[in-house]
Amino acid sequence: MQVLQVQLEVGPDPAEVGRARRWARKRLAGSGIGDDEPLAETLVLLISELVTNAVVHTGCPAVLRMLFAAEGGVRVEVADSSDRPPRPRHAAGEDTNGRGLELVDGLADRWGWQPEGAGKSIWCEVDRTPGASAPGEGVGSPGRVHC
Repeated sequence: MQVLQVQLEVGPDPAEVGRARRWARKRLAGSGIGDDEPLAETLVLLISELVTNAVVHTGCPAVLRMLFAAEGGVRVEVADSSDRPPRPRHAAGEDTNGRGLELVDGLADRWGWQPEGAGKSIWCEVDRTPGASAPGEGVGSPGRVHC
């Protein structure tokens, strides 16, 4: 299996989320995933949620990675310096936040997290072909930590 990996360093500023989305759209187009494809929209939304979580909940820089498999699947990873695992959080009716990883769970074919260096990486995968596997492994939000 061949994999192409690209990555972007993201600063600890919420404005970086928009930059990450624009960067991702260009990389997706460069990999042959058209901007008008539902897959592109799904991936950009997933990236937006994962980068937002990293920036908002850690206040530290993060690294966004996209891995493109030759078979057409895409893996998104966001690594940050927090060693706190995602913890379940459920938004109530009118809450304006707290739904990020619920969206990831609903949109990705698989997702999870793993320790990485002194921090962690939260990842999700989207298959390009129909017949996605079971939903993700859980929901939650990383806790706030110091850089």
